[in-house]
Amino acid sequence: MTAKRLDGKAIAAQLRQHIQQQIQTRLEQGLRPPGLAVILVGDHHASQVYVRQKQNACQEVGIVSKIWSLSTAVSSAELLDLLNQLNEDNEIDGILVQLPLPSHIDSELAIEKIVPHKDVDGFHPYNVGRLALRMPLLRSCTPKGVMTLLAHTQVNLEGLDAVIIGQSHIVGRPMALELLAARCTITVCHSRTRQLADKVRQADIVVAAVGKPNLIQGDWIKPGAIVIDVGMNRLTDGKLVGDVDFASASQPASWITPVPGGVGPMTVASLLENTLQAAQHHS
Repeated sequence: MTAKRLDGKAIAAQLRQHIQQQIQTRLEQGLRPPGLAVILVGDHHASQVYVRQKQNACQEVGIVSKIWSLSTAVSSAELLDLLNQLNEDNEIDGILVQLPLPSHIDSELAIEKIVPHKDVDGFHPYNVGRLALRMPLLRSCTPKGVMTLLAHTQVNLEGLDAVIIGQSHIVGRPMALELLAARCTITVCHSRTRQLADKVRQADIVVAAVGKPNLIQGDWIKPGAIVIDVGMNRLTDGKLVGDVDFASASQPASWITPVPGGVGPMTVASLLENTLQAAQHHS
């Protein structure tokens, strides 16, 4: 068996086209385009790259994206004041605080300051709680993108065993809630998990989001399993790889995401979806 590739780049392009059409319909109805505020603190290179990607995607589909670039020395009070202003701005439907923030700023406090209906990252405790109760509104972008990828396999997820490697608030935990809502049986693994390889070998769905290059080997993968690699790790030679050893895992798996070009584009597309959803709710 050789796995089929889940081409996130192609699927995300289809999503962006659909979002663009929906925004065009809004304009024809006399409604304003969705507005997204992105706050970038400091000069973290990777954050700058991510923000630029998001801005380009917004421009492509017709979302008005505004960036607030703040100094690393900005105080927590100043950031919270800006968030309050954006919460009250009727031209802004979504607010995104690019992480990580400098150590002197409480990230959780900043996220909680965003009103839930503008939390297009899906990180606010209110939105996570809605997902836990199977009443989702704005969903965390990467897990939402993964669910879109899984839908493209046309595999019935009900009853499947899913193993998630990583328990972060950004991916692992909301990913578990998404798959649980899809009626999968969930195992969440982390740094204290014993016999990790044995647990992965039982999985019909593997979601790797731990940030360790090539951790998951092909002999860990159950024949026919779907493998979703969320990891983005740059090696010393500059090569970008995931948490899964792609070459060996591609042999037993039925579906697998490449790195790059798998989950990454879906995360950005999901952000655009969330921003449009927020605007529709606001309207």
